[in-house]
Amino acid sequence: MKYISTRGRAPALSFEEAMLTGLARDGGLYLPAEIPQISAQEIAALEGLAYEEAAFRLMRPFVKDDFSDDELAGIIERAYAGFVHPARAPLVQLAPGHFLLELFHGPTLAFKDFAMQLIGQLFEASLKRSGRRVCIVRATSGDTGSAAIEAFRGLESVDVFTLYPHGRVSEVQRRQMTTASESNVHALAIDGDFDAAQARVKDMFNDMAFRDSVNLAAVNSINWARVLAQVVYYFTAAVSLGAPHRKLSFTTPTGNFGDVFAGYIAKRIGLGIDRLVVATNRNDILHRCLTSGAYRPEGVAPTISPSMDIQVSSNFERALHYAHDGDAGAVAQLMEELAAGGFTLSQGAREALREVYDSGRASEEETRATIARVSRQTGLLICPHTAVGVKVADEERRPGVPMITLATAHPAKFPDAVEEASGRHPPLPPHMADLYERSERVTRVANALDDIEELIRERTGH
Repeated sequence: MKYISTRGRAPALSFEEAMLTGLARDGGLYLPAEIPQISAQEIAALEGLAYEEAAFRLMRPFVKDDFSDDELAGIIERAYAGFVHPARAPLVQLAPGHFLLELFHGPTLAFKDFAMQLIGQLFEASLKRSGRRVCIVRATSGDTGSAAIEAFRGLESVDVFTLYPHGRVSEVQRRQMTTASESNVHALAIDGDFDAAQARVKDMFNDMAFRDSVNLAAVNSINWARVLAQVVYYFTAAVSLGAPHRKLSFTTPTGNFGDVFAGYIAKRIGLGIDRLVVATNRNDILHRCLTSGAYRPEGVAPTISPSMDIQVSSNFERALHYAHDGDAGAVAQLMEELAAGGFTLSQGAREALREVYDSGRASEEETRATIARVSRQTGLLICPHTAVGVKVADEERRPGVPMITLATAHPAKFPDAVEEASGRHPPLPPHMADLYERSERVTRVANALDDIEELIRERTGH
């Protein structure tokens, strides 16, 4: 199994190489050269399996010979051992024909744990084999930073630097990143929004001298292994509701497009998905692009769903690759136009995307109203991101086709917003009850590439 860059000017790599590399040297994102197929019989056989076994069967064709069966099975087992729900990703019925897929039962209470815990174990196994040490630098709009820190804290072969937008994450999200005491993890509060943090990370990867000197690696949603991990719960959820004998739709609260793109890969593998619905908050560039064809960043507006406060959705480049039938030159041209201010899709590319994705948006008022309504009608508390998804899903549901909305974070990660909307305070689960008592360790940094690179060199001894 080989992996190729969306921009076509980087060498093809194995799964392990693509995982350790993250961003291709031409600035593109890695994708499998061919997508393995799974039969209806193989999908049906997933019913009743433990989540770990289903993950093994679905990931195995993408990993091929890079990890043995025993290695991969052990990696998956260790990755999900810290999840508190035995189903790992349980379904909860919200209304007739509408279900929530709870993805917040991992160590940091967010869907990012599914990918980060797996990739942490993959990195550890690979680096121990080779004797290498890498430096992971990543940007986060909230949840991925704590998930990465939790996955890599204390590992001998990895240094982790997490950039998050100062003052633009919830207190729980911040404390999850800043209270880790291990010396190999570093929380950096950058001046600016998430897009600024993400841009500096991309700048570091494009600075080849710096990249090579510190052995830079990426575990952002641009890392293919993260997308692969997220594919699994689309299958387990669908099988629980009757796949492959019936089609289902999914609504995914979306910022960086990685989670909903995993649904597209699940569909390409063979899962019978009717529609993939992209749910955005007021930072609705994806919704605007899918409806008008124009992708032009307009600046990020802070919201109560901060993990979606994004205007440059990195994984959308992967969707553009398939919308242009793998034309790397067309994708590279669009990315050049984006760097200059934005682009407009061709009619063919827009139609190709609309064949797969629907979209919608939720205002701040609609998000709060949805939290309140769900609390009142069902007794459930949902986080603001999940509320965005529920509001859009209710608008996009089709008769006779079950809808699954991805519940991406525990409501206790956003206690102020949830309590304001519902009148109920969401408590932290027992294993995180002392979070507000832990000491914080954080460094404030300017939105300046040279300053950030110098800090990383100092702390890694390069």
